[in-house]
This record gives sequence, C-alpha cells and structure tokens, in this order.
Amino acid sequence: MRIIGPDELIFGVDNVDASRTFLTDYGLADVGDGTFEALDGTAVTIRARDDASLPPALETGSMLRRTVWGVEDQASLDAIEAELSKDREVVKANGQLLCKDDAGFEIGFQLTRRRALDLPAELINSPGAKPGRAMNEVGVDQDAEAKPRTLSHIVYFVPDMDAMANFYIDRLKFVVTDKFTNTGPFLRPQANNDHHVLFMIQTSPYMQGLEHLAFHMQGPTELMLAGSRMVQKGYESFWGPGRHKFGSNWFWYFNSPLGTHVEYDADMDHHDGDWIHREGPMGPEQAQVFLFEHVEKWAPGGPPPGKGGGKPA
Repeated sequence: MRIIGPDELIFGVDNVDASRTFLTDYGLADVGDGTFEALDGTAVTIRARDDASLPPALETGSMLRRTVWGVEDQASLDAIEAELSKDREVVKANGQLLCKDDAGFEIGFQLTRRRALDLPAELINSPGAKPGRAMNEVGVDQDAEAKPRTLSHIVYFVPDMDAMANFYIDRLKFVVTDKFTNTGPFLRPQANNDHHVLFMIQTSPYMQGLEHLAFHMQGPTELMLAGSRMVQKGYESFWGPGRHKFGSNWFWYFNSPLGTHVEYDADMDHHDGDWIHREGPMGPEQAQVFLFEHVEKWAPGGPPPGKGGGKPA
C-alpha cells in the first residue's frame, strides 16, 4: 500500500475568520472554498463547526473532522479498499475512500494531490567542509519568503494507543521508526522515508483529538524567519524553537484557533528498511508539553484576542 502521507486535514472551527487569518499568516495560500495550501498542494480545509457537509465531530468536540491520506496509485487505493472493507463500511465519494479508523477518527484516501517540488535546500558554511554558499553570498535575507513546503505529520491523542497503532501497522502497513515507552510510536508509510508522518499519544478518552499538525520548511533558517514573524503578529508560541531527539527535526509550535497546535518543522531524518527502531522514555521537555495539554494550561495571560487560543483538541 503506497501511502505517502497526509494530503489534507479538514476542520470544523468555531471562528472561521480567525482561522483563515491564522493559516494565511502561517504561510499557506488561500486557494478558495476554505482550503489553504502548502507549496506542493497539501492542505488544511476549514468549515464552520455546524457546516452540514462535515462528518460528525468526535464526542470530545475536537475540531478535526477528517484526515485524508494521499496514495501513489490506483492499485494502492484498490488494496486499501479491499483490506478495510473486511470489517467496516468504506464509502466511495468524489474519488476518495471514506471510513473510520479503530479509534473512531474519520479518515479518507485519495490519489495524492501533491505536486512535485524542485526547490533548493538550505545551504550552510561549516568549518572544515566545502563552502555551502558562494563567496559573498549572505545566509539570511530578513525579507525572504518562508513558505511551508509540504504537510509533514500529524499527532493524535488516542484512548487506546495499541489498538490505534496496530490498525495503521497491520492494516495499512505503516512502519515503526522509533517509540516513546508507554506513550506512542512514530510511524511512516511505505511511500515516504520521513522519520514519521504519524505519531500518537496515549490519553484518557475525554482528550481524544488532534494534538498538532506540522508542515516542513526549507530548513532551520526559514523556520526561524516564519516563527519570528508569527510572534511579531501577536500569535502565542507554545513550544520552541528547538530540535527533537527522535526525528532530529527542528520545531516551533504555535497555539491556533483550530483547537490544535500548528508546528513549523525542518530537517527531519530519513529512514529505509535497514533502520532498526529505537525506544526510550519521553524526556522532561516533552513531558512538560503534554502536561500542558492534559491540564488545558496556556502561558500567563492566554493567547492574544483572536490570535490563537481555543482549548486543545
């Protein structure tokens, strides 16, 4: 099953205007009909919470209504339909396969909407190495664009981590790259060598929902430019900037009016079938972040009015 990664996330939000402003300030392109795209076409789509076209919300009230996964080819779509139809209803609609996963999240599958990118990587000068940039070429342009390139990964809060992980591993052939003990695994699908496109965190049922979503940037410099601009516009930084241990990706998270955190990331590790997954305890810095989620705690003063807030999903 040649699943690539998340193509589109669909939300039913409380404040459409604030969500639209957040997503465009974040760097996504407003292409109409509530859809906001990265450079490769992966997207976030927003609707009003009571929009009749949306699938039902989770009992927790999470604003995420559906995760749509992109696949490489029709053969993969056919294989997914055959596999999941064994024990659940799979509906065909507008070129998509629609159903629920084993945790009750609404999911879909489609021939990917991703457009191929041919863009430069970030160049660095490192002592003892050949120069990355040309002589007299500066490394930072404060006025340069910093646009999300592709939808990187999503993280769910789930009440039964083992059941959820086994669904994606056994039924959809995702692979474990690393794992936090008693917390959750980092998963990648067959057609993507990123360290992870899906992570899940064991929580109580009343917390089920989307913990965060992330888009890849060109590199750490673009991440810093984009994050700094978000702070300057009044959005509340939730965590970062920093760099993760598992995946090695740089990160900067922001509170958002979508009821979830939205992350910039950059420079994630790549893995293939030769990789042997690691397992370890969640470190103090990660534990602090997820404690914030469980007690629904924001930084002192809360988010600026209209600039990000809303309870965690």
